[in-house]
Amino acid sequence: VQLQACGGGLVQAGDSLRLSCAASVRTYTFSRYFMAWFRQAPGNERDLVATISRSGTTTYHAESVKGRFTISRDNAKSTVYLQMDSLKPEDTAVYYCAAKPSIITATYYSWHDFDYWGQGTQVTVSS
Repeated sequence: VQLQACGGGLVQAGDSLRLSCAASVRTYTFSRYFMAWFRQAPGNERDLVATISRSGTTTYHAESVKGRFTISRDNAKSTVYLQMDSLKPEDTAVYYCAAKPSIITATYYSWHDFDYWGQGTQVTVSS
């Protein structure tokens, strides 16, 4: 599986961005993957931002982004999204999408659990 993330950029505090991550798999195969977004700022560990179940019905958002970020997926397009609103300077990081083939009820929260990674897209929020 190859993941291609895009949508990052330089914005001001309070602005919005929408990240996309397209998977190079067949549509029915993408729906077998549990998906997530992580981020990593310089000098920091790779932190979980959000996860989404295979069907898209169950999501998780880290406390630091809850109410501002929304993860979603379109299995017909083999793509996962991260809508980021009310951005803050502390959201500045490289954002990575990640995928793990899984059974339908499984959930994962550690970057160690994921098998496939996108190349990362830089998000910079100025104050």
